[in-house]
Amino acid sequence: MDTKTQTMIRMYTQMLRIRTFEERVGELFLKGGTAGSMLHLSIGEESAAVGVGEVMNSGDGFTTHHRGHGIFLARGADPKRMMAEIGGKEDGYCRGKGGSMHIADNDLGHLGANAIVGGGISHVVGAGLTYQYLGKEQVAVAFFGDGAMQQGGLYESMNLAALWKLPVMFVCINNEYGMGTRLDRASASLEFAKRAETFGLNGLEVDGLDVCRVLHDAQELMDGVRNGNPAFLKVDCYRFHGHARKDKSHYREEAEEHKGREKDPIAHLENQLVKNKLITSEELERIKSQIDNEMDEAMEYALNSSEPEKMQRFQDVYAPDSPEPLPVDERILKALTSL
Repeated sequence: MDTKTQTMIRMYTQMLRIRTFEERVGELFLKGGTAGSMLHLSIGEESAAVGVGEVMNSGDGFTTHHRGHGIFLARGADPKRMMAEIGGKEDGYCRGKGGSMHIADNDLGHLGANAIVGGGISHVVGAGLTYQYLGKEQVAVAFFGDGAMQQGGLYESMNLAALWKLPVMFVCINNEYGMGTRLDRASASLEFAKRAETFGLNGLEVDGLDVCRVLHDAQELMDGVRNGNPAFLKVDCYRFHGHARKDKSHYREEAEEHKGREKDPIAHLENQLVKNKLITSEELERIKSQIDNEMDEAMEYALNSSEPEKMQRFQDVYAPDSPEPLPVDERILKALTSL
């Protein structure tokens, strides 16, 4: 099997892992096993996470937005620990305090997910400046949605990245909607790559239907990023489901959703693999079965993981030598008894 075929099968497997994981997240929500009520799925956007993730190296830093499960998985996250975190459990990446929208892990380069639209973009500028100053051969990548294209912090970040020639890449995952507002109702111009170019960044736009194309364009830009030429990549996708798990997307016509879901990067790559006889039906079924088992185990792991101790919520929040704060009921009792 040649290298190109191996890469295609690896990307197919990774995209399918992401989708299956998020389907299980939806099931976990229905079982009442998630912490909080807001879950933002990236089903339909898998090619952006996998295509860009494929050109990143171990040690590269990145930030994600509130729809970042797939990106973290593409960068090597353990689905069990990730599912436990979404469930608010002790065994999660942030011991249950991050939940779905605030997962982070320095060991894998995850500088933090952020529920604020565009909130994590500027962090990669700081990371890139650190890598440059210390002479490290690392890059920092900011993943965000099209809604962040209207945030001023993005433009300040692109300007500084270009001005200081930082090893930074900005990746806009355009899923066509910011909550319930279609992109063309929020932005007068949809040529986002050209906006980035005005700041001095290299910019490209790619159809997320084809993960191989995403990989190609991401690699082209990343080669420049590693040589001090920051870049911007817009990946056009379609958000298969509503803004969050509870959103039934009544603002979209059924015909539009049906047409949009035809832009399925997983089905597209599977068809390519089968059509070109690069994989057998038996191999496909084996991959799917293994992934189903892996994600079933992840969900069971989350459901069976222990709840954090009450005082655990205060750890990793205050300085290490700070005294543990008293629970609210103890503080109230102390105040009342001192009267």
